[in-house]
Amino acid sequence: MQYHAQIYVTLRPSVLDPAGAAVESGLGQLGYAGVSEVRIGKYIELNLSAADETDAKDKVDQMCDQLLTNPVIENYRFDLTPVA
Repeated sequence: MQYHAQIYVTLRPSVLDPAGAAVESGLGQLGYAGVSEVRIGKYIELNLSAADETDAKDKVDQMCDQLLTNPVIENYRFDLTPVA
């Protein structure tokens, strides 16, 4: 069966985010008052074949741990939907 994964990667809360700070500052300079705690992350989409949803979740977890994220400084979550 085919599955579509949408993977959201963010820096761990304890990791400094210079890109997020730059965007927050830029938004303030553009007049967007009240914006805070800006964090920049990554968004990844992929399709994969798997025997069932549990197998697909295991494969996406392995992909994230081995290549798509840096587990030392990043967190991830993902949504998985069957592809018709």
